[in-house]
Amino acid sequence: MITAAAAAPAALCVVAEPSRHRDVSVCVLQMWAYIAAYEMPADEPDLQRSHVHIRYPVVLDRVIGVGKIPSVRLQRRYHAVDRLRGYERVLVWSHWLWFMVPHGTVIAVLLRRRERFAASAARMYAVFDLGAIVYWLLPTAPPWYAAELGLLDDGDTRRLRRLMLEYGEEFWRDGWGPIYSLLAGNPLAAMPSLHFATSVMSAHLLTEQGPLAGAIGWTYALTLAIALVYLGEHYVVDIIGGVALTEAVRHAAPRLTPAATALVSRLDHLRALARG
Repeated sequence: MITAAAAAPAALCVVAEPSRHRDVSVCVLQMWAYIAAYEMPADEPDLQRSHVHIRYPVVLDRVIGVGKIPSVRLQRRYHAVDRLRGYERVLVWSHWLWFMVPHGTVIAVLLRRRERFAASAARMYAVFDLGAIVYWLLPTAPPWYAAELGLLDDGDTRRLRRLMLEYGEEFWRDGWGPIYSLLAGNPLAAMPSLHFATSVMSAHLLTEQGPLAGAIGWTYALTLAIALVYLGEHYVVDIIGGVALTEAVRHAAPRLTPAATALVSRLDHLRALARG
């Protein structure tokens, strides 16, 4: 399944002539391959739980938070037990909007600066793919999962709450169950935070489009980072891992460009042969 999904984008490049429609289709197939790799471990939840790493991010975030998990510290300082405040709703929505941000950014590049599209899309989807590999090699649980197991307890009765679920049930009502089931994917894939990694890559790509677009991208990325930690969806160390992944891809891209160009040339040659 994963092999077929991974080969699909290259196969399309062989059989279809270059066009915007093909470019978009290649990106869709690329994400199909990513989703297959991302969600497959969750198909065997018992096996996944037996291999998941829970404690190391707790230890690291306690060091970062000087004795307290930053997610726990933030919720205890700013969350009202009896209700969700307006800024918490904004944070939840910034989390939900993420599903459109990376792909919307790539589409914006395609529409406005097509000459930059190939390089921009390659960097974005490399972040997704490399993140999925780490999820297989180092499956890591998020803060809310550790909280459910009591691993974040410190004597205070105020436990970390998964506020996204609470607001989702309040806002979407009966529709929340199907929505969450569709989007939840793999709940034990926290390191690195691909939410933040791809948002940082989006900010970089938008900065190349102009200062206003860049400012919007960086404002969103910063808001999302706060949201992910505050809502208990990611540890701070996951956020750091996401930044490290994105910057590694960006710095490796120039060195890998000749190899990528050669691959594209071979695919073009195969397409020419296929057409006689």
